[in-house]
Amino acid sequence: MSGITAAAAIVAERDASGVTRLPVLSSQVPLVLRATPDAVYLVGGAAGPLGGDDLSLTIDVREGATLRLRTAAASVALPGRDAAESVLRITATVGRGACLEFLPEPVIVADRAAHRILTRVSLAEGAALVLREELILGRHGEGGGRCVSRLRADLAGTPLLRHELSIDGTDETCLGPAILAGHRTAGSVLMVEPGWTEPPASYAPGLAVMPLAGPAVLISALAPDAHTLRQRLDSAISSNYPR
Repeated sequence: MSGITAAAAIVAERDASGVTRLPVLSSQVPLVLRATPDAVYLVGGAAGPLGGDDLSLTIDVREGATLRLRTAAASVALPGRDAAESVLRITATVGRGACLEFLPEPVIVADRAAHRILTRVSLAEGAALVLREELILGRHGEGGGRCVSRLRADLAGTPLLRHELSIDGTDETCLGPAILAGHRTAGSVLMVEPGWTEPPASYAPGLAVMPLAGPAVLISALAPDAHTLRQRLDSAISSNYPR
């Protein structure tokens, strides 16, 4: 049994008075976009993603605009009837002097689910970015399925980051000290800030920090639960991102 194919798109642009407008806000169930005064929210219009689903989200933040994008709740990747993989493709373009803050809620990978997240971000010179990702193996009492997350980010036409994380709740090697070290949650934050003279170097315990050119930084964390993971990642954002 095949899954569904759906796409959503958002365009943010700055008008003559300096206010960010949303001339394009296009949705297809289960990817439903809703604008609020503080942010645009991606609202799940159905359960899932289910195995076999092919979902895509396109984000275009044009020169000088600011877009804050959130999700209304955690998403739960569920198995399909034919053991097919579900895929979410995120393509973001951030123009000169623009800022994208994409802080979605966690992705929970249920037992027997196979999910893939493919994110590609293209930043112009002078663009700013905060991109958070959180993965959780299983709902309460579950071991969890398999998830592969791949991030490709370019800045001013130059490669900035190529990053992939593969987790599997049934793989003892993955759960061992080389990858998850017994934890069930993993996450990261990619921050790009043109105002930095160099990436900040001071962070709270429990974080792995990789400075990048740009200046930019990738911050990764493991944690025993979703609450602790969120605390660790958000402490890095609030301490070091000036916006």
